[in-house]
Amino acid sequence: MRLQPDQLAALLAIVETGTFEAAARQLHVTASAVSQRIRSLENEIGQVVLVRATPCRATVAGESLVRLARQQRLLEDEAVRELAPEAGAVVELSVAVNADSMATWFGAVLREAATWDGVVLRLRVEDQDHSASLLRAGHVLAAVTSDPAPVQGCSTEPLATLRYVPAASPLLVERHARGRGVDWSAMPVVRFNAKDDLQQRVLERHGVTSPPPTHEVPDGAGFVTAVRSGLGWGVLLESQLEPAVAAGEVVRLGRRDHVDVPLYWQRWRLGSSHLDRLTDAVRRGSARGGIRPVRAARKGTRAPAGP
Repeated sequence: MRLQPDQLAALLAIVETGTFEAAARQLHVTASAVSQRIRSLENEIGQVVLVRATPCRATVAGESLVRLARQQRLLEDEAVRELAPEAGAVVELSVAVNADSMATWFGAVLREAATWDGVVLRLRVEDQDHSASLLRAGHVLAAVTSDPAPVQGCSTEPLATLRYVPAASPLLVERHARGRGVDWSAMPVVRFNAKDDLQQRVLERHGVTSPPPTHEVPDGAGFVTAVRSGLGWGVLLESQLEPAVAAGEVVRLGRRDHVDVPLYWQRWRLGSSHLDRLTDAVRRGSARGGIRPVRAARKGTRAPAGP
């Protein structure tokens, strides 16, 4: 079996752009040429590599080849930049980061990256429980994830733990007061999106199995605003909670309720100087972020709600 670079480049371009036509424009060839390269690739390996849909996506076999194509492009771009810096080659680093890291400590990483010549970042904002899937599919080179189990072909290392605390506006608490606490089964809740299960972890700890009225606000700043405004209760980072409590906008729910989410850095095991530099920046950024050191976790486990 021999894999041709132009075939892999065509596959990667289709996955990135979503269609054969857009991939052709990116590669500066005709759509028929792209189609021929994919057919030749599939004939060579004896498997289908693309689901022909809108947008096109890689099959399981195709994902392995997408990873290979992205690795080859990274190493080729690095070699070209090293051998002929005057050519102006650009090295692209695609990374998955969860929204709360982007809003807090990852800013230090971006400030470092802003000083790197010839490097562009392609950031994918994804929930920390789901970002590892982007590594498996070959969409990113590295990811901030809550999964300590390394994706095949990747290394993993602990970063830190984010602590989330349930909070609500004083008016919302007053409306749903029950005894010395609140009626968790009736008080409206705010979540970031359908993948956000942090609030559900708190509810389960309080014995609530049927979700109360649930609002979705898929924006970091908007989520905090929604909680402050009394739309519903939600879990906030400690750094978000403190100023809101000081301003009288929210109160903490439960003295000891919290959810800890350990974060890990997963990256491809690849001899890339740029990926190494990015990894060093991530280590420094998380260490300076003022968040708790990650606690040892067994492979495949998730941090539970706090006591």
